[in-house]
Amino acid sequence: MDDFYIKYHKSIARLVRQKIDDEGVAEELTDDILLAAYKSRSTFRGRSSEFSWICGIAKHKITDYYRKKKIKTILFSVSPVFEEIADKALGPERDYLKAEMKDEVKRTLEEINKGYKKILRLKYIEGLKVKQIAGILKISIKAVESRLIRAKKQFKEDWAYDKE
Repeated sequence: MDDFYIKYHKSIARLVRQKIDDEGVAEELTDDILLAAYKSRSTFRGRSSEFSWICGIAKHKITDYYRKKKIKTILFSVSPVFEEIADKALGPERDYLKAEMKDEVKRTLEEINKGYKKILRLKYIEGLKVKQIAGILKISIKAVESRLIRAKKQFKEDWAYDKE
């Protein structure tokens, strides 16, 4: 492992730092990549250079990092569509946290303007596209987009107020 690590660490670390701003995260990800590559050496078939193969692993690990970061961002920004994401992102405490967050989302939705509540429900719970919402509400697409922006802002403000 030591020779493998020494051989590739510098190059993989440089590659990861080009994609990840946070030095601590980049170093941790570099170690994860090298460990994953080392553990799966038996699957390397020699169709490319070993370095190219490790770069492929790095690409997947970096993509996973950003996917998880996006999930956290969505969860912590309190998007009403959190349910399906929470199922995939949270561990054993998922059910408790999901129920707790669902209650908080419902409480916040009850507190906001009725029109905002409806547009958020159509977009994030029913999963309709902006064009479909415009047809249902008989307003322009631009009006829907504008209302969604204001509704999300109101939801976030009310959510933050409840947390204080």
